[in-house]
Amino acid sequence: MRTYAVVFLSVLLAELGDKTQLATLFFATNPAVSRVGVFLAAAGALAVSSLAAVLVGAQLGAWVAPAHLKMIAGLAFLAIGAWMLLVR
Repeated sequence: MRTYAVVFLSVLLAELGDKTQLATLFFATNPAVSRVGVFLAAAGALAVSSLAAVLVGAQLGAWVAPAHLKMIAGLAFLAIGAWMLLVR
């Protein structure tokens, strides 16, 4: 159960204030659009992208050791962060 709580909190915190959430916020400002419809469309898109990540992750996990994946992911995040700081 702890693993699922960590997944939930990680995804929740990662999604707060990102481009996806801002796009959803923008669509919800349109008075001609149903807020429930915007929510369902955004939630569906997140579910489909999460499904793709789980399927790819399961296949990748069968080929690459979890410790190596963790190291690669950490280095990728650091590289992206450095790039964001250095490139204008």
